[in-house]
Amino acid sequence: MPKSIVCEDSILRGDITILPGCIVHPSASIIAEAGPIVLGENCIVEEYAKIAYPLTEEQAKIKQSGGSAESLPPLIIGINNVFEVGCTVEANRVGDKNVFECKSYVGPEVSISNGCVIGAAVTLRCKQHLPENTVIYGRGYLQREAIDKQVSQTLQIDFLRKVLPNYHLLRKPNYDPKKNRNVI
Repeated sequence: MPKSIVCEDSILRGDITILPGCIVHPSASIIAEAGPIVLGENCIVEEYAKIAYPLTEEQAKIKQSGGSAESLPPLIIGINNVFEVGCTVEANRVGDKNVFECKSYVGPEVSISNGCVIGAAVTLRCKQHLPENTVIYGRGYLQREAIDKQVSQTLQIDFLRKVLPNYHLLRKPNYDPKKNRNVI
């Protein structure tokens, strides 16, 4: 399995696990305030994209008063998701093979299943669950079901895997499973 590529100029804050095959561009942000974030295999997080697991109002009040808030269960983001330039995703659940297009916003009370496309500049704030293969697009936030399944991003991942190291410094992993093996 190929290693993840995380550019040094990206913003990573909190307890974040990035599984193999992911690409995190420079200026991308992954912020885990309320609890840990697990980014599934082969996800692409483009420039200025923001994935956040924000504190709930209750947790924020506890933190402001000086107490320590109990962390929520991990936000697990599925495999093969694409977070395009400038999108903000705070969803409480993200399934597999979703595309969040440029400048889209998904609020913390939204649950995304599998194969969904959130169109460019679409804003989802209200509490809702998107069923599988839902496409939301346009100024009127039109919603329909996709006929075709989402295609894999392997060509884009392979291209980025070759190009990004030539132009950007990469972060080194802070966990090496080879070092933690017990000698038998």
